[in-house]
Amino acid sequence: MKRRKFIGQLSASAAAFTIVPRHVLGGPGYIPPSDKLQIAAIGCGGKGSVNIRLSHNNGSDQIVALCDVDDRMAVEARKACPSAPYYRDYREMLEKEDNNIDAVLVSTPDHMHGVQALAAIKRKKHVYCEKPLTHDIYEARILTEAAEKYQVVTQMGNQGSSGDSTRYIESWIQDGLLGDVHKVHVWTNRPVWPQGIPFPIEKNAIPKEVDWDLWLGTAPSRDFNNLYIPANWRGWVDFGTGALGDMGCHFIDVPFRALKLKYPVSAYCSASAKWSGFFEIDNSMDSYPAATKIHIKFPAREGMVPVEMIWYDGGIQPDRPPELKPDEPLGEWDGGILFEGSQGKMIAGLFGTNPTILPTSKMKYINKPEPSKPLVENGEEGHQQQWVRACKEGYGAYTSSGFKDSGPLTETVLMGNLAVLSYNYAVKDGTTGSIDYPGRKELLWDGKQMKITNFESANNFVKRMYRGKWDFEL
Repeated sequence: MKRRKFIGQLSASAAAFTIVPRHVLGGPGYIPPSDKLQIAAIGCGGKGSVNIRLSHNNGSDQIVALCDVDDRMAVEARKACPSAPYYRDYREMLEKEDNNIDAVLVSTPDHMHGVQALAAIKRKKHVYCEKPLTHDIYEARILTEAAEKYQVVTQMGNQGSSGDSTRYIESWIQDGLLGDVHKVHVWTNRPVWPQGIPFPIEKNAIPKEVDWDLWLGTAPSRDFNNLYIPANWRGWVDFGTGALGDMGCHFIDVPFRALKLKYPVSAYCSASAKWSGFFEIDNSMDSYPAATKIHIKFPAREGMVPVEMIWYDGGIQPDRPPELKPDEPLGEWDGGILFEGSQGKMIAGLFGTNPTILPTSKMKYINKPEPSKPLVENGEEGHQQQWVRACKEGYGAYTSSGFKDSGPLTETVLMGNLAVLSYNYAVKDGTTGSIDYPGRKELLWDGKQMKITNFESANNFVKRMYRGKWDFEL
């Protein structure tokens, strides 16, 4: 019998004898166990530790199980939650703690998000998953469908989606403040970790605290190297999703919502090259390039004109708009967003912060509409607690970045990576011996079928092959 059903029947039986107010039993501010969300955490260090703290909310809810493949990363979480049993394998945790878990936090490297989130959803657990939602486009589509099929409350960890700035920009653009927006520039200072380099050839001793096979999970097998963990995995193609995956779900989320974007129709890119010799390009795809510029195009939709989104990373930035004065900054230190419309331009920072109509002198004269969606208090904490409250209310309760929205957003972000990975993907013509580089092509995308229609080899990057046996079936 499920814990909540048992408690409900027990409460009903007790009510037949007497009714005692809860605050009398537990004192002022007492939260009965039946009202606490029982949360399990997969991934306890780094961002996982933040998610655990914000979900726990000083005891308002309960962390009932912990899981990490690196015992070093779990030290603080285990101290903070001493009664929570600790596991290394999330599958064992979900199996043994099934009756005690209402919801699951997934805060692991990108290549494990899909299988871990789906395993929880199939057990009808609510899920909070860090960004990007998945490593592959196919995985994002499956998680979107799974959340609806199993009717669980979901949230992706792009906290800016709950921010006031995102909601203001959405209202301003949809109210026509810029006219028809036809182009958006998005840029970041990432990567701030090693990228554009081959896998290290050195083999380091595996720390006794690390289960390296479980850490690799779905990724291809390789020797352990200290360079991969705890955070540099982001730059490696087999583990992470690069600068775009790390920051795209934050930056691109703003125009994705404001412009009501759906599936893109095409993508192409340019990227920093790796050379192995004089005019000999290195086609290895061990890590993402040091810098990229990616063009993603969207069709007309819901009364809005077609739009082109241009992504820049690795220190590349768009041209300064002439409306900016020489001393006015182009975005913020870590990046920015620039909207170009038929009646004006607007610039903003990460999460859409400090949205400003250009030239900046116009801001004081413009009538700016109020947000149509509810504002969320307390920023990152509010994003987390919004999900916790929604879990208690049940399926259908509002979350800012439920998988219904964050799944298609993640697909768009990963579409950019598909273009990058295809850029130097050399294919030799069996007849003439000539080599075709899709970097010279605009890749046409059929979003419904999840397929590149004009370069078959690029579809290798829609769905990867897992190492070993990992369940990813609806």
